[in-house]
Amino acid sequence: MEGVKTYNRKKVLVMFCIIFAAAMFLVGRLGYIMIGQSAYYSAKAQALHERERAIKAPRGRIFDRNGVVLAGNRPVCTISVIHSQITDPEQVIEVLSRELNLSEEDIRSKVEKVSSREKIKSNVDKAIADAIRAYHLDGVMVDEDYKRYYPFDDMASKVLGFTGSDNQGIVGLEVEYDSVLQGTDGYILTLTDANGIELENTAESRQEPVAGNDLYISIDANIQSYVQQEAEKTLIAKEAIGVSIIVMNPQNGEIYAMVNAPEYNLNDPYTLNIDAVYNTEEEKQDALNRMWRNFCINDTYEPGSIFKTVTATAAFEKGVLSVEDTFSCPGYRIVGDRTIRCHKTTGHGVETFRQGIMNSCNPVFMDVGLRVGVEDMYHTYDRLGLMTRTGIDLPGEATSIMHPQDEVKDVDLAIMSFGQSFQITPMQLITAVSAVVNGGNLVTPHFGMYVEDPEGNRIQTYEYPIENAVITEETSATMRDLLEAVVAEGTGNKGQVEGYRIAGKTATSEKLPRGNGKYISSFIGIAPADNPQVITLVLINEPTGIYYGGTIAAPVAKRIYENILPYLGMEAVYDAGDAQQEAGE
Repeated sequence: MEGVKTYNRKKVLVMFCIIFAAAMFLVGRLGYIMIGQSAYYSAKAQALHERERAIKAPRGRIFDRNGVVLAGNRPVCTISVIHSQITDPEQVIEVLSRELNLSEEDIRSKVEKVSSREKIKSNVDKAIADAIRAYHLDGVMVDEDYKRYYPFDDMASKVLGFTGSDNQGIVGLEVEYDSVLQGTDGYILTLTDANGIELENTAESRQEPVAGNDLYISIDANIQSYVQQEAEKTLIAKEAIGVSIIVMNPQNGEIYAMVNAPEYNLNDPYTLNIDAVYNTEEEKQDALNRMWRNFCINDTYEPGSIFKTVTATAAFEKGVLSVEDTFSCPGYRIVGDRTIRCHKTTGHGVETFRQGIMNSCNPVFMDVGLRVGVEDMYHTYDRLGLMTRTGIDLPGEATSIMHPQDEVKDVDLAIMSFGQSFQITPMQLITAVSAVVNGGNLVTPHFGMYVEDPEGNRIQTYEYPIENAVITEETSATMRDLLEAVVAEGTGNKGQVEGYRIAGKTATSEKLPRGNGKYISSFIGIAPADNPQVITLVLINEPTGIYYGGTIAAPVAKRIYENILPYLGMEAVYDAGDAQQEAGE
């Protein structure tokens, strides 16, 4: 009996210890939660009774070099509903359907959905949003927002690019400089009851948004506008599939204009700029992607005879060519087992190199290329930046497509010498020719110049690498003289501008596959020839009818220079009478 009592006392003691231990654990845990985790759980409880609404930050603007707004913002609104706060759902559905021109079914599904917040429509015109706000509908939120706006619609569309519904950049400079242009959103915190209904007469907590920084770029709106007009006129006149034009400062790489006609409306970037029928959404998306492409940097092509400037440069650098060297052109040249013809099938006869470049004679340049050799030719390509991307501040830049150096045969080299059997981008070409004529310095083409904060303080100035002396000044001076002769007396004579010394080179390159009758006609013009300040590349893609670069592309550059050279402050150095006297007329 005594043993039973002892056993019961032990059992009671064990149970007491267990209960005591559990009680101490609970007290400790409660103390930890109430003291150690008080801030955490207080914040959680606060969050249950707070509702956050974003205040959109305006995106930074994009200005041209003279302060003209190319991309700005327009105030719009976002309309949304909070299910727990709606007191008259039928009125909400009826008003929003009417004012926003949306179906009642769509709005009803969102109004009746039990959620903390449902967006009805964004980018709502402010006047419409104000009309909705005037109804004082319970549970309907009207929040301020911003929509990207492009004052000139399609100006430089394939350079600027556009933003999505979230105001983030999608293509072009908008995405390249997105981190600069994006602002920081603010917010409004309002107190709610346990059912999520906002409490009246309670203070709001508000964090103001911070606007994005402004970007200033090298484009000149006046030059861009005029060049775009010329491109569009040429596009129509020649019934071409595209016209691309780059206007750049060859001394520092600043781009004054870049046009790819047809451009598209930046304020309506998902509407195609051509009439076409597409069977699937995939086909339409492919068409949109093509519409947004910037031919100047996203695509490669065979440059044709403009590339003869590179071949000549390589020969002068190696010391295997002089201006007065003589060549014979019977209208063709046999290299290996290939007969390669000159554009003048009857031949140019005996000619100096100066005459050969003025005539754009293929046999002359085949001979020059074979003198240079593969290794030294590729060395010059590399020095002039043709083996790598230019580094331009736009996304999606393509690079050259070249034969592997160790696989180049004599016939390949001969054809490459006049700009065929490989591909480069227009941007690579104009950058290489800039180095050829500017004294031998390889610049980095670019748009971005500097950044200002919302108060107008300059906070960043962009600098771009320049590789000096990629060729000698002597070679550069010789090439300037020869290219001026091409315009004064050779195939580029339709690029002459009265009063100015213009240098340049023409090209007519047949697109692949050969014999399809499709060409890219081009002309590169440099002004002034003795001290280049502006270089312009004109490309006409698949012109109808006459397709020679000297006939149809050079006049486009001429008209551009007639307008922009005086605008840039370059004075004429002679008049028509002086020119005739110099020519002996």
